[in-house]
Amino acid sequence: MLEVAELPVLYLDNHLLVINKPSGLRSQGDRSGAPTVLSLGKALIKERFNKPGNVYLGLVHRLDAPVSGVMVLARTSKAAARLMQQFRERTVEKVYLALVEGELEGSGTWEDFMAPARDHMRLVPEDHPFGKRAVLHWQALMTRNGLTLMRLVPETGRKHQIRVQLAFRGYPILGDRRYRARRWLAPGQMALHAWKLALTHPTRHERMQWTAPVPSFWDEAFRVRVDRLLAYLEASGPEGIR
Repeated sequence: MLEVAELPVLYLDNHLLVINKPSGLRSQGDRSGAPTVLSLGKALIKERFNKPGNVYLGLVHRLDAPVSGVMVLARTSKAAARLMQQFRERTVEKVYLALVEGELEGSGTWEDFMAPARDHMRLVPEDHPFGKRAVLHWQALMTRNGLTLMRLVPETGRKHQIRVQLAFRGYPILGDRRYRARRWLAPGQMALHAWKLALTHPTRHERMQWTAPVPSFWDEAFRVRVDRLLAYLEASGPEGIR
């Protein structure tokens, strides 16, 4: 069971808490009573600042439980309202990384329509009555060990969007049992990571950006030190990772 000390903090001030969410941790509670981003975040603030009583922490966006990476929370209701507005207006920049099964090259944009189907999402025709438009920009960075490392920028924010758009093209995310992955990881783990997030600070109005290192199991699965590879590609300029 995760403890407060295992919640990696990327940034903390009077208005924001930014973490690198571990894979397998839920954003908010369910009937199990297991630790969540919210419960651990509140406990961290209470402990760090020796706060008595209840601690406010606002959930302004979510990551699926198996997904790791940058997640921002609001420490005041004013910050929460301003951050949620940025997410609604799509001024928050989000970049994901994924290890997908199969070999893929190049880059491009996928535009689909998605609709719910029982406990999952699926691609549907444009005229489907419950279909919603989903746009994903992608770039294949490297292929190794039967996997491709991909950079992914969702233009829209549909439920399970990245997972579905990859899986239905034959490139399921490593460990994604719900969407056709053939190679599984430990329970609760999936190789999808919210790598970079940029937004405007809710009170200082400065543009801020955070990146989070990928989980250690990626290196073993890909047989490459992924964070070192990303650093190299970023240093390579326009032809590297963009």
